[in-house]
Amino acid sequence: MRILVVWAHPLADSYSAALKDRAVAALEKAGNDIDLLDLYAEEFDPVLSAQERRDYHEIGPNLANIGPYVEQLRAAEGLLLIFPTWSFGFPAILNGWLQRVWVPGVGFGLREGGGPIIPGILGIRRTAVITTTGSPWWYVWAVGNPAKKVIRRGHRVMFAKGCRVKWLDLNNMNKDSPAKRKRFLAKVERVLPSFFS
Repeated sequence: MRILVVWAHPLADSYSAALKDRAVAALEKAGNDIDLLDLYAEEFDPVLSAQERRDYHEIGPNLANIGPYVEQLRAAEGLLLIFPTWSFGFPAILNGWLQRVWVPGVGFGLREGGGPIIPGILGIRRTAVITTTGSPWWYVWAVGNPAKKVIRRGHRVMFAKGCRVKWLDLNNMNKDSPAKRKRFLAKVERVLPSFFS
């Protein structure tokens, strides 16, 4: 399977980087083709410019500044997002990628007169998320886990019918132990290859 791995963390020596490295190695070992997008290394600009907003609904002009990212997304059969959950959501750079790249004509289509969106990323049959939170699981649950809802209830409808979603999260990062982090790395390595098969 061709998998687009999108990583959003500014530190190359972070635990998030270790998760990314372990995930990519496990998926490659299982025979998958990996297309890695490191948003910070790319210096991806998450800011939607005034002109991009004016062109947002004009298919063609709305692709002017995002062509290579659109090609990556359209070529993918699987999508893996790896990011820390900050303020109960996506890091700004990842949120910007979603908003600037998943535009009409790419992520979805709009129906005349309104109504549900038309799915646009039909090649993606599997989507997984690896994330960490500083809060304990019960607090993430209490606030509704907004990032998880966005993926499962919002973005999932843009993918192939029946697209499966896997959510792997390590909570309470501010107080966890090295042993817990090591177990989570092993879980990522064990779970992802079978999910993306």
